[in-house]
Amino acid sequence: MTLAGKRILLILSGGIAAYKGLDLIRRLRERGASVRPVMTAGAQQFVTPLAVGALAASHVYTDLFSREDEQDVGHIRLARDCDLVLIAPATADLMAKMATGLADDLASAVLLATDRPVLAAPAMNPRMWSNPATRRNHLTLSGDGIRFVGPMRGEMAESGEAGEGRMAEPMEIVAAVEALLAGPSARPLAGRHAIVTSGPTHEPIDPVRYIANRSSGKQGHAIAAALAGLGARVTLVSGPVTIADPPGVAVVRVERAVEMRDAVLAALPADIAVMVAAVADWRVADMAGGKIKKRPGETPPPLALTENPDILKTVGHHPERPRLVIGFAAETDDVVANGRAKLERKGADYIVANDVSPETGIMGGDRTEVTVIGRNGEEHWPAMGKDEMARRLAGLVAGVFDGT
Repeated sequence: MTLAGKRILLILSGGIAAYKGLDLIRRLRERGASVRPVMTAGAQQFVTPLAVGALAASHVYTDLFSREDEQDVGHIRLARDCDLVLIAPATADLMAKMATGLADDLASAVLLATDRPVLAAPAMNPRMWSNPATRRNHLTLSGDGIRFVGPMRGEMAESGEAGEGRMAEPMEIVAAVEALLAGPSARPLAGRHAIVTSGPTHEPIDPVRYIANRSSGKQGHAIAAALAGLGARVTLVSGPVTIADPPGVAVVRVERAVEMRDAVLAALPADIAVMVAAVADWRVADMAGGKIKKRPGETPPPLALTENPDILKTVGHHPERPRLVIGFAAETDDVVANGRAKLERKGADYIVANDVSPETGIMGGDRTEVTVIGRNGEEHWPAMGKDEMARRLAGLVAGVFDGT
Protein backbone atom coordinates (compact mmCIF):
# COMPACT_ATOMS: atom_id res chain seq x y z
CA MET A 1 0.00 0.00 0.00
CA THR A 2 1.76 3.10 -1.27
CA LEU A 3 0.27 5.45 1.36
CA ALA A 4 0.27 3.04 4.29
CA GLY A 5 0.33 4.92 7.57
CA LYS A 6 0.06 8.36 5.98
CA ARG A 7 -2.36 10.83 7.57
CA ILE A 8 -4.21 13.08 5.15
CA LEU A 9 -6.18 16.11 6.30
CA LEU A 10 -8.70 16.57 3.48
CA ILE A 11 -10.34 19.98 3.12
CA LEU A 12 -13.45 19.99 0.96
CA SER A 13 -14.62 23.44 -0.09
CA GLY A 14 -17.80 24.49 -1.86
CA GLY A 15 -18.41 23.50 -5.47
CA ILE A 16 -20.04 20.76 -7.48
CA ALA A 17 -16.63 19.04 -7.68
CA ALA A 18 -17.01 18.26 -3.96
CA TYR A 19 -18.84 15.09 -5.00
CA LYS A 20 -15.50 13.79 -6.35
CA GLY A 21 -14.21 14.03 -2.81
CA LEU A 22 -16.20 10.93 -1.91
CA ASP A 23 -14.33 8.80 -4.46
CA LEU A 24 -11.06 10.50 -3.53
CA ILE A 25 -11.49 9.44 0.11
CA ARG A 26 -12.08 5.85 -0.97
CA ARG A 27 -9.02 5.85 -3.25
CA LEU A 28 -6.78 7.27 -0.52
CA ARG A 29 -7.98 4.81 2.10
CA GLU A 30 -7.63 1.76 -0.14
CA ARG A 31 -3.93 2.71 -0.47
CA GLY A 32 -3.51 2.67 3.30
CA ALA A 33 -3.93 6.35 4.17
CA SER A 34 -6.13 7.64 6.97
CA VAL A 35 -8.32 10.59 6.00
CA ARG A 36 -9.57 13.24 8.41
CA PRO A 37 -12.10 15.54 6.65
CA VAL A 38 -12.70 19.26 7.11
CA MET A 39 -15.73 20.67 5.29
CA THR A 40 -16.54 24.31 4.60
CA ALA A 41 -20.13 25.54 4.79
CA GLY A 42 -20.18 25.60 0.99
CA ALA A 43 -19.05 22.00 0.69
CA GLN A 44 -21.93 20.91 2.92
CA GLN A 45 -24.34 22.30 0.32
CA PHE A 46 -23.13 19.67 -2.17
CA VAL A 47 -22.27 16.60 -0.07
CA THR A 48 -23.27 15.75 3.48
CA PRO A 49 -20.94 15.33 6.44
CA LEU A 50 -22.69 12.01 7.05
CA ALA A 51 -21.57 10.61 3.67
CA VAL A 52 -18.05 12.04 4.01
CA GLY A 53 -17.64 10.72 7.55
CA ALA A 54 -18.92 7.26 6.63
CA LEU A 55 -16.40 6.89 3.79
CA ALA A 56 -13.54 8.35 5.82
CA ALA A 57 -14.46 6.38 8.97
CA SER A 58 -13.66 9.60 10.81
CA HIS A 59 -15.26 12.50 12.55
CA VAL A 60 -15.95 15.37 10.13
CA TYR A 61 -14.81 18.82 11.27
CA THR A 62 -16.95 21.76 10.17
CA ASP A 63 -16.98 24.56 12.75
CA LEU A 64 -14.15 26.80 13.91
CA PHE A 65 -16.09 27.59 17.07
CA SER A 66 -17.21 24.08 17.95
CA ARG A 67 -17.18 23.76 21.75
CA GLU A 68 -16.36 20.07 21.50
CA ASP A 69 -13.62 20.25 18.86
CA GLU A 70 -12.00 23.50 19.99
CA GLN A 71 -11.65 22.75 23.69
CA ASP A 72 -8.01 21.76 22.98
CA VAL A 73 -7.42 24.35 20.23
CA GLY A 74 -8.68 21.90 17.63
CA HIS A 75 -7.74 23.85 14.51
CA ILE A 76 -4.07 23.90 15.58
CA ARG A 77 -4.16 20.17 16.33
CA LEU A 78 -5.74 19.46 12.94
CA ALA A 79 -3.12 21.61 11.20
CA ARG A 80 -0.21 19.71 12.72
CA ASP A 81 -1.48 16.15 13.28
CA CYS A 82 -1.14 15.04 9.66
CA ASP A 83 1.44 14.32 6.98
CA LEU A 84 -0.26 16.36 4.25
CA VAL A 85 -3.08 18.87 3.90
CA LEU A 86 -5.06 18.19 0.72
CA ILE A 87 -7.61 20.70 -0.60
CA ALA A 88 -10.01 19.12 -3.09
CA PRO A 89 -11.76 21.02 -4.44
CA ALA A 90 -9.92 24.29 -3.92
CA THR A 91 -12.30 27.09 -4.86
CA ALA A 92 -11.36 30.57 -6.04
CA ASP A 93 -12.63 31.92 -2.71
CA LEU A 94 -10.48 29.60 -0.60
CA MET A 95 -7.42 30.28 -2.77
CA ALA A 96 -7.97 34.02 -2.27
CA LYS A 97 -8.16 33.54 1.50
CA MET A 98 -4.97 31.50 1.50
CA ALA A 99 -3.10 34.06 -0.61
CA THR A 100 -4.05 36.94 1.69
CA GLY A 101 -3.80 35.08 5.01
CA LEU A 102 -7.47 35.26 5.97
CA ALA A 103 -8.71 32.78 8.58
CA ASP A 104 -12.43 33.34 9.12
CA ASP A 105 -13.54 29.70 9.11
CA LEU A 106 -12.09 26.33 10.14
CA ALA A 107 -10.57 25.47 6.73
CA SER A 108 -8.73 28.78 6.28
CA ALA A 109 -7.59 28.82 9.93
CA VAL A 110 -6.13 25.32 9.56
CA LEU A 111 -4.33 26.35 6.36
CA LEU A 112 -2.84 29.41 8.03
CA ALA A 113 -1.67 27.36 11.02
CA THR A 114 -0.24 24.31 9.29
CA ASP A 115 3.45 23.57 8.89
CA ARG A 116 2.80 20.51 6.74
CA PRO A 117 2.96 20.22 2.92
CA VAL A 118 -0.19 21.52 1.21
CA LEU A 119 -1.54 20.19 -2.10
CA ALA A 120 -4.47 21.95 -3.78
CA ALA A 121 -6.74 20.72 -6.58
CA PRO A 122 -8.46 23.84 -7.99
CA ALA A 123 -11.99 23.60 -9.38
CA MET A 124 -14.01 26.50 -10.72
CA ASN A 125 -15.63 28.04 -13.78
CA PRO A 126 -13.09 28.64 -16.59
CA ARG A 127 -13.56 32.39 -16.45
CA MET A 128 -12.99 32.40 -12.71
CA TRP A 129 -9.78 30.39 -13.20
CA SER A 130 -8.52 32.76 -15.92
CA ASN A 131 -9.46 35.90 -13.97
CA PRO A 132 -6.34 37.98 -13.24
CA ALA A 133 -7.08 37.90 -9.51
CA THR A 134 -7.13 34.10 -9.44
CA ARG A 135 -3.98 33.93 -11.57
CA ARG A 136 -2.20 36.26 -9.13
CA ASN A 137 -3.35 34.18 -6.19
CA HIS A 138 -2.18 30.99 -7.90
CA LEU A 139 1.30 32.44 -8.49
CA THR A 140 1.47 33.79 -4.94
CA LEU A 141 0.55 30.42 -3.46
CA SER A 142 3.00 28.59 -5.72
CA GLY A 143 5.72 30.96 -4.56
CA ASP A 144 4.73 30.21 -0.96
CA GLY A 145 5.34 26.51 -1.60
CA ILE A 146 1.76 25.33 -2.13
CA ARG A 147 1.69 22.49 -4.67
CA PHE A 148 -1.08 22.16 -7.26
CA VAL A 149 -2.64 19.37 -9.30
CA GLY A 150 -4.82 20.64 -12.15
CA PRO A 151 -7.15 22.13 -13.02
CA MET A 152 -7.92 20.25 -16.21
CA ARG A 153 -9.75 21.15 -19.39
CA GLY A 154 -13.26 19.85 -19.96
CA GLU A 155 -16.95 20.58 -19.68
CA MET A 156 -18.20 22.18 -16.48
CA ALA A 157 -20.89 20.14 -14.70
CA GLU A 158 -22.79 23.16 -13.39
CA SER A 159 -22.85 25.43 -16.44
CA GLY A 160 -22.25 23.38 -19.57
CA GLU A 161 -19.30 25.63 -20.42
CA ALA A 162 -16.05 24.08 -21.54
CA GLY A 163 -12.54 25.18 -20.71
CA GLU A 164 -9.88 24.97 -18.03
CA GLY A 165 -11.26 24.67 -14.53
CA ARG A 166 -12.31 21.05 -13.96
CA MET A 167 -10.89 19.46 -10.85
CA ALA A 168 -8.34 16.74 -11.52
CA GLU A 169 -9.72 13.22 -11.34
CA PRO A 170 -9.32 11.37 -8.03
CA MET A 171 -6.58 9.05 -9.31
CA GLU A 172 -4.59 12.03 -10.65
CA ILE A 173 -4.82 13.62 -7.21
CA VAL A 174 -3.78 10.37 -5.54
CA ALA A 175 -0.72 10.20 -7.80
CA ALA A 176 0.20 13.76 -6.83
CA VAL A 177 -0.23 12.89 -3.13
CA GLU A 178 2.03 9.85 -3.53
CA ALA A 179 4.70 11.92 -5.26
CA LEU A 180 4.57 14.63 -2.62
CA LEU A 181 4.82 12.16 0.27
CA ALA A 182 7.62 10.09 -1.22
CA GLY A 183 10.67 9.77 1.01
CA PRO A 184 13.74 12.03 0.67
CA SER A 185 15.55 9.50 -1.53
CA ALA A 186 12.70 9.76 -4.04
CA ARG A 187 12.70 13.58 -3.90
CA PRO A 188 16.31 14.60 -4.54
CA LEU A 189 15.25 18.00 -5.91
CA ALA A 190 13.19 19.01 -2.88
CA GLY A 191 13.84 22.66 -2.09
CA ARG A 192 14.99 23.44 -5.64
CA HIS A 193 13.14 25.78 -8.01
CA ALA A 194 13.03 24.87 -11.70
CA ILE A 195 11.79 26.99 -14.61
CA VAL A 196 10.70 25.07 -17.71
CA THR A 197 9.51 26.56 -20.99
CA SER A 198 7.29 24.54 -23.30
CA GLY A 199 5.28 24.64 -26.50
CA PRO A 200 5.48 27.10 -29.40
CA THR A 201 5.05 30.84 -29.48
CA HIS A 202 2.54 32.53 -31.76
CA GLU A 203 3.74 35.75 -33.34
CA PRO A 204 0.75 37.62 -34.85
CA ILE A 205 0.84 38.84 -38.45
CA ASP A 206 -2.68 40.23 -38.29
CA PRO A 207 -5.67 39.43 -36.03
CA VAL A 208 -6.15 35.99 -37.64
CA ARG A 209 -2.67 34.81 -38.74
CA TYR A 210 0.56 34.13 -36.91
CA ILE A 211 4.08 32.73 -37.27
CA ALA A 212 4.76 29.62 -35.21
CA ASN A 213 6.84 26.47 -34.88
CA ARG A 214 5.53 22.89 -34.96
CA SER A 215 5.58 22.10 -31.25
CA SER A 216 2.96 20.24 -29.22
CA GLY A 217 4.47 21.03 -25.81
CA LYS A 218 4.52 17.31 -24.93
CA GLN A 219 8.25 17.21 -24.17
CA GLY A 220 8.36 20.38 -22.10
CA HIS A 221 5.28 19.41 -20.09
CA ALA A 222 6.71 15.93 -19.48
CA ILE A 223 9.99 17.42 -18.21
CA ALA A 224 8.12 19.78 -15.89
CA ALA A 225 6.18 16.81 -14.47
CA ALA A 226 9.34 14.72 -14.06
CA LEU A 227 11.15 17.48 -12.16
CA ALA A 228 8.12 18.01 -9.92
CA GLY A 229 8.05 14.26 -9.31
CA LEU A 230 11.58 14.50 -7.92
CA GLY A 231 10.51 17.22 -5.50
CA ALA A 232 11.33 20.43 -7.37
CA ARG A 233 9.05 23.43 -7.25
CA VAL A 234 8.39 23.96 -10.94
CA THR A 235 7.26 27.06 -12.82
CA LEU A 236 6.16 26.04 -16.31
CA VAL A 237 6.00 28.88 -18.84
CA SER A 238 3.89 27.51 -21.67
CA GLY A 239 3.07 28.80 -25.10
CA PRO A 240 -0.28 27.89 -26.72
CA VAL A 241 -0.83 24.11 -26.39
CA THR A 242 -3.83 21.78 -26.31
CA ILE A 243 -2.52 19.33 -23.70
CA ALA A 244 -3.32 19.23 -19.99
CA ASP A 245 -1.18 20.91 -17.37
CA PRO A 246 1.17 18.53 -15.56
CA PRO A 247 0.20 17.89 -11.93
CA GLY A 248 1.93 19.75 -9.14
CA VAL A 249 3.27 22.51 -11.38
CA ALA A 250 2.62 26.27 -11.47
CA VAL A 251 1.75 27.21 -15.06
CA VAL A 252 2.14 30.64 -16.66
CA ARG A 253 0.51 30.87 -20.09
CA VAL A 254 1.87 33.15 -22.80
CA GLU A 255 1.41 33.66 -26.52
CA ARG A 256 4.43 35.57 -27.84
CA ALA A 257 8.18 35.24 -27.37
CA VAL A 258 8.43 38.60 -25.61
CA GLU A 259 5.80 37.46 -23.11
CA MET A 260 7.66 34.18 -22.56
CA ARG A 261 10.93 36.01 -21.89
CA ASP A 262 9.23 38.34 -19.41
CA ALA A 263 7.55 35.42 -17.61
CA VAL A 264 10.84 33.52 -17.32
CA LEU A 265 12.68 36.53 -15.92
CA ALA A 266 9.83 37.20 -13.49
CA ALA A 267 10.17 33.61 -12.19
CA LEU A 268 13.86 34.09 -11.27
CA PRO A 269 15.69 33.32 -9.06
CA ALA A 270 15.80 29.59 -9.76
CA ASP A 271 18.20 26.71 -9.38
CA ILE A 272 17.36 25.07 -12.69
CA ALA A 273 16.26 26.35 -16.11
CA VAL A 274 15.22 23.95 -18.86
CA MET A 275 14.36 25.88 -22.01
CA VAL A 276 12.36 23.43 -24.13
CA ALA A 277 9.97 25.80 -25.92
CA ALA A 278 10.18 26.15 -29.69
CA VAL A 279 10.33 29.94 -29.70
CA ALA A 280 9.78 31.65 -33.04
CA ASP A 281 13.03 33.30 -34.11
CA TRP A 282 11.27 36.23 -35.76
CA ARG A 283 8.13 38.27 -35.41
CA VAL A 284 6.45 40.75 -37.72
CA ALA A 285 7.84 44.21 -37.17
CA ASP A 286 4.42 45.86 -37.43
CA MET A 287 1.33 43.72 -36.90
CA ALA A 288 -1.55 44.69 -39.18
CA GLY A 289 -4.54 46.10 -37.33
CA GLY A 290 -7.01 44.33 -39.60
CA LYS A 291 -6.99 41.12 -41.61
CA ILE A 292 -4.67 41.33 -44.61
CA LYS A 293 -6.94 40.69 -47.59
CA LYS A 294 -6.03 38.66 -50.65
CA ARG A 295 -7.03 40.68 -53.72
CA PRO A 296 -7.15 39.34 -57.29
CA GLY A 297 -4.19 40.44 -59.37
CA GLU A 298 -2.23 41.85 -56.43
CA THR A 299 1.01 40.38 -55.14
CA PRO A 300 1.21 39.40 -51.47
CA PRO A 301 2.28 42.27 -49.24
CA PRO A 302 5.86 42.05 -47.94
CA LEU A 303 6.33 41.07 -44.31
CA ALA A 304 9.08 42.95 -42.51
CA LEU A 305 10.47 40.73 -39.76
CA THR A 306 12.41 41.57 -36.63
CA GLU A 307 14.32 39.21 -34.36
CA ASN A 308 12.68 37.87 -31.21
CA PRO A 309 14.52 37.88 -27.87
CA ASP A 310 16.84 34.92 -27.32
CA ILE A 311 15.44 33.55 -24.06
CA LEU A 312 18.05 30.84 -23.53
CA LYS A 313 20.93 33.27 -24.09
CA THR A 314 19.29 35.83 -21.81
CA VAL A 315 19.01 33.28 -18.99
CA GLY A 316 22.47 31.84 -19.65
CA HIS A 317 24.12 35.24 -19.17
CA HIS A 318 21.73 36.71 -16.59
CA PRO A 319 23.06 38.13 -13.27
CA GLU A 320 20.67 35.68 -11.52
CA ARG A 321 21.65 32.80 -13.79
CA PRO A 322 20.41 29.46 -12.42
CA ARG A 323 23.12 27.05 -11.38
CA LEU A 324 22.02 24.64 -14.14
CA VAL A 325 20.85 25.86 -17.56
CA ILE A 326 19.71 23.35 -20.18
CA GLY A 327 18.65 24.33 -23.68
CA PHE A 328 17.08 22.40 -26.54
CA ALA A 329 18.19 22.53 -30.17
CA ALA A 330 15.86 21.28 -32.87
CA GLU A 331 18.05 20.71 -35.92
CA THR A 332 17.59 19.24 -39.39
CA ASP A 333 21.30 18.78 -40.22
CA ASP A 334 24.69 18.72 -38.46
CA VAL A 335 22.80 18.10 -35.22
CA VAL A 336 25.76 17.69 -32.86
CA ALA A 337 27.90 20.44 -34.41
CA ASN A 338 25.05 22.94 -34.33
CA GLY A 339 24.14 21.89 -30.81
CA ARG A 340 27.70 22.37 -29.54
CA ALA A 341 27.92 25.81 -31.16
CA LYS A 342 24.67 26.71 -29.45
CA LEU A 343 26.02 25.52 -26.09
CA GLU A 344 28.90 27.99 -26.23
CA ARG A 345 26.93 30.84 -27.71
CA LYS A 346 24.00 30.67 -25.29
CA GLY A 347 25.92 30.11 -22.05
CA ALA A 348 24.18 26.81 -21.32
CA ASP A 349 25.52 23.84 -19.36
CA TYR A 350 23.83 21.27 -21.59
CA ILE A 351 22.13 21.30 -24.96
CA VAL A 352 19.65 18.56 -25.80
CA ALA A 353 19.90 18.32 -29.59
CA ASN A 354 17.37 16.38 -31.63
CA ASP A 355 17.00 15.73 -35.33
CA VAL A 356 13.62 17.10 -36.45
CA SER A 357 14.08 16.60 -40.18
CA PRO A 358 10.79 15.57 -41.85
CA GLU A 359 11.74 11.91 -42.19
CA THR A 360 12.13 11.49 -38.41
CA GLY A 361 8.53 12.43 -37.62
CA ILE A 362 9.68 13.63 -34.20
CA MET A 363 8.31 17.19 -34.15
CA GLY A 364 4.95 16.95 -32.39
CA GLY A 365 5.16 13.15 -32.06
CA ASP A 366 5.27 10.92 -28.99
CA ARG A 367 8.88 9.68 -29.29
CA THR A 368 12.22 11.40 -29.48
CA GLU A 369 15.89 10.63 -30.07
CA VAL A 370 18.44 13.10 -28.73
CA THR A 371 22.09 13.80 -28.12
CA VAL A 372 22.83 15.46 -24.78
CA ILE A 373 25.79 17.77 -25.27
CA GLY A 374 27.76 18.95 -22.24
CA ARG A 375 30.97 20.86 -21.84
CA ASN A 376 32.94 17.63 -21.43
CA GLY A 377 31.40 15.56 -24.20
CA GLU A 378 28.11 14.25 -25.49
CA GLU A 379 25.90 11.22 -25.00
CA HIS A 380 23.44 9.80 -27.51
CA TRP A 381 20.08 8.68 -26.13
CA PRO A 382 18.26 6.24 -28.44
CA ALA A 383 14.64 6.69 -29.50
CA MET A 384 12.28 6.56 -26.54
CA GLY A 385 8.93 7.93 -25.40
CA LYS A 386 8.88 11.57 -24.34
CA ASP A 387 7.87 10.69 -20.77
CA GLU A 388 10.82 8.30 -20.50
CA MET A 389 13.15 10.91 -21.93
CA ALA A 390 11.83 13.45 -19.41
CA ARG A 391 12.50 11.10 -16.50
CA ARG A 392 16.01 10.46 -17.78
CA LEU A 393 16.73 14.17 -18.08
CA ALA A 394 15.30 14.79 -14.61
CA GLY A 395 17.70 12.14 -13.34
CA LEU A 396 20.59 13.99 -14.98
CA VAL A 397 19.46 17.20 -13.24
CA ALA A 398 19.22 15.40 -9.88
CA GLY A 399 22.75 14.10 -10.36
CA VAL A 400 24.07 17.64 -10.73
CA PHE A 401 22.61 18.58 -7.35
CA ASP A 402 23.42 15.30 -5.60
CA GLY A 403 24.94 16.00 -2.21
CA THR A 404 24.77 19.79 -2.51
